[in-house]
Amino acid sequence: MSKLLQPLKFNCGLEMKNRFMLAPLTNTQSHSDGVLSEEEFNWLEMRAAGGFGLTMTCAAHVQAIGQGFPGQLGVFSDAHLKGLTKLASAIKSHDSIAICQIHHAGIRSPKELVGEQPVGPSINKKYNTRALSNQEIDVLIQDFVSAAIRSERAGFDGVEIHGAHGYILAQFLSPKDNKRDDLYGGSFDNRTQILHKIIDGIRANCKANFMLGVRLSPERFGLKLGEIKILAEELMISDKIDFLDMSLWDVFKEPEEEEYKGRSLLSYFTELERGVTKLGVAGNIRTPKDAERVMESGVDWVMLGRAAILHHDFPNKYHTDPSFIPIENPVSRQHLRNEGLSKKFIEYMSGWKGFVKEETDSVTPE
Repeated sequence: MSKLLQPLKFNCGLEMKNRFMLAPLTNTQSHSDGVLSEEEFNWLEMRAAGGFGLTMTCAAHVQAIGQGFPGQLGVFSDAHLKGLTKLASAIKSHDSIAICQIHHAGIRSPKELVGEQPVGPSINKKYNTRALSNQEIDVLIQDFVSAAIRSERAGFDGVEIHGAHGYILAQFLSPKDNKRDDLYGGSFDNRTQILHKIIDGIRANCKANFMLGVRLSPERFGLKLGEIKILAEELMISDKIDFLDMSLWDVFKEPEEEEYKGRSLLSYFTELERGVTKLGVAGNIRTPKDAERVMESGVDWVMLGRAAILHHDFPNKYHTDPSFIPIENPVSRQHLRNEGLSKKFIEYMSGWKGFVKEETDSVTPE
């Protein structure tokens, strides 16, 4: 049997039926107040039904001011509980682990969306943002923890902390974006404090079998590969998290930093000590051969994004025929409708160059 189809047991006790995780994908489908919409519910349930061993929500913001895009799912208020509960139940009914990704966009929160000046670790003139006070950082940490508690109440099996892609936790990690000179800035240890405190807070307030993951990215937004390597290993051997999700943009590429070129970016993470933590990756895994190649590199699981948009049942297709050939981009809007994308999501994806086929002929209204 292909390793992709073998179960994977996590330290918290939960077992994933295969090695396929659904990536947390921005889809702009929910309501403006963060309440889950039927469109987003349908999109995610289809992926759980399609065989993903773990189904993760899009980035769900933990504060209203942390919203990063229109139609973003929220997890900052009990007003979100009804929809979150419905979603978690549906995902789990398909024997898929239900995970809510908790997120704050920080300086990347558009002012016109959140209605006030965005916040971050430091003043940022490019984004016209202000620096959080220490008291506000304490509140932010607690709001991440509260989002995890709320997710647990809703029935989710766990959460993933979004510490990647230049959002607020990555902003604290970045020496480019973090110019603080207090306990949250300056040294590498100080810049990682907020993430460690969130992890400790979740562990102290949620049940022992509540799954906890962290997403990191090692490049762009001022992040340094050497530092992220150290942090990744620290997190994995701490025994405090169940999985580490390394988002690499492209799992087959070499690093951008000259001193690390000559080998794959992925190899810098598969060589790290893991303790009891399971390591997985995301980034341009499009085909069964891609997924198999990544598994052979030594990761524990793979995360699919675009491939899961194109085929809601990628894992089931792979189970039936490991050599199946996925559809290639650009794809028609009708194909995306058939795959459970609403009009809003399709419009969002049409902004991705070469993803959606340009159509001049009239199409059937949704």
